Amino acid sequence: DTKRTPARPMTGVERHIDAAPDTVFDVLADGWLLPVWVVGATHIRDVDDGWPAPSTRVHHQVGAWPFMISDTTAVVECERPHRLVLQARAWPVGEARVELTIEPDGRGSLVRLAEAPTRGTAFLLDNFLQRRVLAARNREALDRLAAIAEHRWSRAQR
Repeated sequence: DTKRTPARPMTGVERHIDAAPDTVFDVLADGWLLPVWVVGATHIRDVDDGWPAPSTRVHHQVGAWPFMISDTTAVVECERPHRLVLQARAWPVGEARVELTIEPDGRGSLVRLAEAPTRGTAFLLDNFLQRRVLAARNREALDRLAAIAEHRWSRAQR
């Protein structure tokens, strides 16, 4: 159920990105780029037509070979270019709700990424240490997202 509300508090991080909200969102809207900025995603098998419209999915693999899990990430809500809510799956590890918000911030954007386990082992084992690891992983994801968006932005400004 992609509309499930997390019972755990969301772990959130934020970062300024030197690119306009439209440019940042364009990176999110390219489902084929997911493994470039999402830590742990390793391979995209397919992207539904219309991504990131609600109910569309990216069919991905997570993990390291040969221990890769094939599953999907579905769009729950999309408000281009300011908000994207996803339901990420990696069974048997579980599912998580992921919310990305993008606000204008000077010449760039303030991007917030919040995540909470909603089902599975990750939900059952939710604790302080897990939230710290999740925050570190998501800071790295925002750093990667920034690298792509800032490169696109700087090329567009030439």
